[in-house]
Amino acid sequence: MAAPKGVVTAGSWCCDHNKLVDHWPSEDGLATIIAEERHGGGSACNMAIALKKLDPDFLVETIGIIGDDEDGRLLVAEADSHGIERSRLRIVTGGRTSYTDAFALRETGRRTHIFFPASSDLLTPDLCDFSGIRASHLHLGLPGLYPGMDAPFAAEPNGWVAVLKKARAAGLRTNMELASVAPDTIARLVRPCLPVLDFLIINDVEIGALAGMPTGSEGSTNVAACRVAARKVLDAGAMDLLVVHFPAGAIALTRSGEMLAKPSLRIPAEEIAGANGAGDAFAAGILYAVLEGWTLADALALAHAVAAASLRRVGTTDGVLRWRECLALADRWGWREEID
Repeated sequence: MAAPKGVVTAGSWCCDHNKLVDHWPSEDGLATIIAEERHGGGSACNMAIALKKLDPDFLVETIGIIGDDEDGRLLVAEADSHGIERSRLRIVTGGRTSYTDAFALRETGRRTHIFFPASSDLLTPDLCDFSGIRASHLHLGLPGLYPGMDAPFAAEPNGWVAVLKKARAAGLRTNMELASVAPDTIARLVRPCLPVLDFLIINDVEIGALAGMPTGSEGSTNVAACRVAARKVLDAGAMDLLVVHFPAGAIALTRSGEMLAKPSLRIPAEEIAGANGAGDAFAAGILYAVLEGWTLADALALAHAVAAASLRRVGTTDGVLRWRECLALADRWGWREEID
């Protein structure tokens, strides 16, 4: 009997203290918080919840570390409410849960994150035990934010490589999510991971950092440069699928030579509340569709639809809907112009 498909998420569980502001102030300036709320955040949390919202019957397990404070209890409640298997979500007695002050700008939806690591500094490869895991795929993140994972571990250049190798030894296929850290940090920590990754779903800035080349400037994406960078990164790793997303769309490359481009949804400006978590939502759409056996074209369409649904709320996963409802948004709003 085949092993059940599903995803175990590992790494970042934090509490997002989301704040919608009227403008972004200059240094020593003042802005007004229009709305605020607390929700789960971090790569492991966001992917786990997004997958369960897309399909409540989809198998999702998680590995992480949180404190036993109010933020930690909120995360446990969110995991339980969505049916996420969390027996490997370690709760540190007396510990503080990591949190992010996530500021979203009302006019553009762009966000700025200020991160407090707290208990997540205790995350190490030893915490990632895959014995008894039922899922078929690992989603791991975020390099550059966790000293215990960023440092060399045993004979490996860093803990991320060690965990990916452990997962593969346990029969799991692997995916990694990156964070908006310095390009040289991304290159240093993630390039050694490429030979033990099966998937990589990242943005235009991150692919440029990995390839060591510019892929845009002043918020504008150079799609042609992204294609070159993606090919360079794919050739340096073992990935069967590499997807690069950006506001106007996404490109996908496969080990077999397939290359697809898909524009993003034409979401009305008044529907956008914040971009926090949109990249996680996009990746959730890709992983769900691929594991369900969809074509790559359909996977890209779903990923954009899930990301667009996410944009409607300030929280990272609040706007995510069942997959059919996400696709209904695509039918309603339509698509941007084709990517050159």
